[in-house]
Amino acid sequence: MHRLALAACLLIALPACAQPDGRLSPKDRDIATAVAALPEEFRATASVRGYADGGLVDLRDGEGPFICLADNRADERFHVACYHESLEPFMARGRALRSEGHSKDVDSLRFAEVEAGTLAMPTHPAALYSLTGDSVSVNDTTGVVTGASPLYVVYIANATAESTGLPTTPMPNSPWLMFPGTPKAHIMFVPEM
Repeated sequence: MHRLALAACLLIALPACAQPDGRLSPKDRDIATAVAALPEEFRATASVRGYADGGLVDLRDGEGPFICLADNRADERFHVACYHESLEPFMARGRALRSEGHSKDVDSLRFAEVEAGTLAMPTHPAALYSLTGDSVSVNDTTGVVTGASPLYVVYIANATAESTGLPTTPMPNSPWLMFPGTPKAHIMFVPEM
């Protein structure tokens, strides 16, 4: 493979990365599907992590502001997510607490740690993009995902209805504020497919 094509392949998992049968390698497929949640302008520079041996491994180091998590094939439901790098301490702590068996207490434990100053939250708005679904198809030669529902979130720690002017209950075709007044406060955007 030409050196430039190989570099492009490793960066954004193009079909040029295909195996002899034309399909993407499992790693390239994971990268392509993970970054599919992002707006196009952030895909080539996102860092991507995938699941292996019960934990996360680096699939691609990126120079951009997003960290993407590939689909965990051990889970029947397809789910990929990309979040702004400033959210990494909060997200990593949630993963650690779940792995320690604290699934029901993740938020209360993280909130207490944020309050105590031992867990950082961004002081600016920070985005998260995800694709989720039970009947999702992935093209094995292009990595294109179909049938997944997108969700867009903007975290604004401790935001309230008063500070944002957003309702705190879901409204059809309208953004709303979830977990108001907490470190996990975020604006929910649920676009129509």
